[in-house]
Amino acid sequence: MTDRLSALLQRFELRACVFHHGPLCGTVGFDAEAGAGHLHLLRQGTLVLTDAAGRCSRVGEPAVLFLPRPMAHRLEAEVADLVCASIDFGAGDENPLLRGLPEWLCSPLAELPGLALTQQLLFDEAAAGRCGHGAVVDRLSEVLLIQLLRHAIEHRRVEAGAMAGLADPRLAKALNAVHAEPARPWTLQSLAAVAGMSRARFAAHFARTVGVPPGDYLAGWRLALARKSLRRGQALKQVAHEVGYASASALARAFTQRFGRTPTQWLAAGVH
Repeated sequence: MTDRLSALLQRFELRACVFHHGPLCGTVGFDAEAGAGHLHLLRQGTLVLTDAAGRCSRVGEPAVLFLPRPMAHRLEAEVADLVCASIDFGAGDENPLLRGLPEWLCSPLAELPGLALTQQLLFDEAAAGRCGHGAVVDRLSEVLLIQLLRHAIEHRRVEAGAMAGLADPRLAKALNAVHAEPARPWTLQSLAAVAGMSRARFAAHFARTVGVPPGDYLAGWRLALARKSLRRGQALKQVAHEVGYASASALARAFTQRFGRTPTQWLAAGVH
C-alpha cells in the first residue's frame, strides 16, 4: 500500500503540546492568537464545542475533535474526562493537509478502532505522572493525530484539497511524487504518467478532486516549502534550487506574484 503521509510529515514537523488532562466541568475558551490548532480527546462525558460565529457541535460519546487551524472556540463540559493539546503543523496555510481540512473534524472513537490503544496509553500516561510523562503524552498525541489523518484519508472523510487527492489511489501517486521531489522538473505529462492516466483525464480529475489544477498545486507546494526554508534563514538561491526554480530571481518572481511582496519584504514584515 502506498504511504500517502510520510512525505508530507517529513516536510512539515508535527508538534503537539498537551496542556490539560483529566476532568473538566464548566466552560473554557481558546483564542486563535497563539497560532496553533487544537486536539481534544474526550474519553467520557459530554462536550459542546462552539466557534466564534456561534456554530455548535455537541459530543456525547468518546470522540476526538481536531481543529487544524487557529480558531477561537469554547468548550462547555458536563463532567467530561479529556485530554487537550495544541497542535503546530506548519505555519499559516503552508501545509496542504491543513488547507484541505474542514474547520473542525469530529470522529467518534467507536469509528476509530485503530486509535484504541493509543488513546488508552495517552490517558494512562497522563494520569500516572511518571518521570518524563510530559514528553510521552505529547508524542502520543502526535501519534494519535497521524492515525486520525490516516483514517480520514482511507475513509474519504475530506471532500477537497490534498486530503481528497491522497484518498484517490491514482492521484495519490502523483501527489506523493510531488511532495517527495519538489525540485524535479514536473510537467503535466510526467505527472499524468506517474498516475497512470492520460494528460486530459489526469488534469480534469485532479482539478475536480483537489480543487486546483496540477500546475497550481505544484507551484503552491514549492512556494510553501520556500517560505518554510526562508523562515529558517536559508539563502534565496539555495532555496530556489531545492524547490525547483532555475534561479533566485525566478523564485522571487513567483513568490511576489503569489503573495504580493518579495521574499525580502515578506521576511521584513514578520508575517511568518
